[in-house]
Amino acid sequence: MKTYEIESFLKTFFIFLILLEILLLINFWNEYQIKKVEIDERIHTKMKLCAYTTECKGFSTDFVEKEKDKEQNILYKDGDFYGYFKVPTSKKYLMKIVYPYESYLAWTKRLEKKLLKRFLIYSVLAALVSFLFSFYALLPLRNALRINEEFVKDILHDFNTPISSMFINLKLFKKEIGENPKIERLENNIQNILSLQDNLRIFLKGVPTQSESFFLKEILDEQVHYFEVLYPNVNYKIEADNMKLNTNKDAFKRIMVNLLSNAGKYNVDDGEVVIKTEEKDLIIEDTGKGIKHPQKVFNRYYKEQERGIGIGLHIVKKLCDELKIAIKIESQEHKGTKIRLNLAYIVI
Repeated sequence: MKTYEIESFLKTFFIFLILLEILLLINFWNEYQIKKVEIDERIHTKMKLCAYTTECKGFSTDFVEKEKDKEQNILYKDGDFYGYFKVPTSKKYLMKIVYPYESYLAWTKRLEKKLLKRFLIYSVLAALVSFLFSFYALLPLRNALRINEEFVKDILHDFNTPISSMFINLKLFKKEIGENPKIERLENNIQNILSLQDNLRIFLKGVPTQSESFFLKEILDEQVHYFEVLYPNVNYKIEADNMKLNTNKDAFKRIMVNLLSNAGKYNVDDGEVVIKTEEKDLIIEDTGKGIKHPQKVFNRYYKEQERGIGIGLHIVKKLCDELKIAIKIESQEHKGTKIRLNLAYIVI
């Protein structure tokens, strides 16, 4: 199962299990109280038998004078259990029968152990029922997600032909009329579509793992040139050391593409994006709109703007975790965003 399927399964499982456990606890607590009342009644019944048959095993007896406050055939609980009973051969005395509190505690302990054992058995059954219920409840979600994934895969596949055709025709057109800023912008727009395709592929298939060595400035120069054409009203500055890295180049490039794209897309007119290094940290700082809830931006489908589908930064976090790059984000609305990537693990 995928991460979000496991998350959905576990949430359903624990919610259902907790509800069943609460019901079991209520049921067993009520049963425990009823059984305790039954123990009191049995003690009282045995006292009566003791008074009439003198079979008083487990009880102690004494004879006391009759008094007004000593009601007959009543079970008293004051430390030990005791009661007063009529003596047929005497009008002056009553038989006091005492049941030790320690014996009562031992009786209730046996009851508790018995109920606890049953509760644990029922809890295991409740866990099994919760597991089956959660798995059954997850099936429609998994089927719907599978259909969506197949749909997205088909769309990605169908996009390949028209995009390739656009690229070929654009190159032929460029060959005919030469270099032109408008053609370069069209090329960048096609690259932007391909970038979105790459995001969706990573979202569906996962993170590539093959590593290679390359220089940081190589990636930064390439991407900054691309985004300078795409966002001409934003000033990109590279102040980074040319670190040599060893990791999956495509995955690292995808991180840069998504972060630099956001820095340009959500910036202000005449805004600025500064890419710099501090020791083994790579910092991307912009003067854009800022983020209202920075702690939520890595959540799948979370977005604060109308544009986008909310998976760009989720993919960034997914790739960073896979490449062992620690990422931190600081942001204030209307002031900008600062993203810090710790490259210590991948710097050569």
